Amino acid sequence: MQKQKCVFLDRDGVLNRERGDYTYALEDFEVLPRVPEALRLLKKNGYLLIVVTNQGGVAKGLYKKTDVLACHQKLQDFCGSLIDAHYMAPGHPSSSASLSRKPDSLMLEKAIARYNIDPAQSWMVGDSLRDLEAAEKVGVRGILVGGKYEPGAHVWQMADLWEAAQFILGEAVGGV
Repeated sequence: MQKQKCVFLDRDGVLNRERGDYTYALEDFEVLPRVPEALRLLKKNGYLLIVVTNQGGVAKGLYKKTDVLACHQKLQDFCGSLIDAHYMAPGHPSSSASLSRKPDSLMLEKAIARYNIDPAQSWMVGDSLRDLEAAEKVGVRGILVGGKYEPGAHVWQMADLWEAAQFILGEAVGGV
C-alpha cells in the first residue's frame, strides 16, 4: 500500500477564529476567510486533511466533548466535508497527563498509523510553537500561521492557511 501525504491542521487560529478563550459554542465558531479554498486546493493535490486539536476545556468542565464535535460538524458543513479526520486531546495539564496533547505527538502518531501517512511528504499547519513541536517529533515539517510570534529564521511563517497551502504546493513541486 502506497504511503499517503497529509496536511495536519490545528483548529483554533488556523481553521477558525482564535477568540483568546475557549471556542466551543456554535455561535462563536467562525471559519476564517479562505479556509474552504485552501482545503479544496490541498485536497485537489492529493493531501489528506486531518485536524489535531487540544481541547483542554473538556477536562476543566467548561464544555463537553459533544460541543467540540458540533463545532467540527459546522466546520465540515462550511468546508464541504473535505476534512478526512478530527483528532482531539480533551485533557488539560492541570488535571491530567496526556501524550495526545500537543506538544506531544500521539494524535499525529495515531493518524500516521491509521492512514498510512508518510511524514516526509506531510506538513503541520499551526498557530502555536507547540503545534510545530508535535510535528517535529514525528518527522513532519511545520508551518506557523498568524501573528502570535515574531518571524523566526528556523520556521516557515505565513499569514494564514491559504498562504500556507500555496507554500506547501510550491515546495511539493519544487522539492524540499
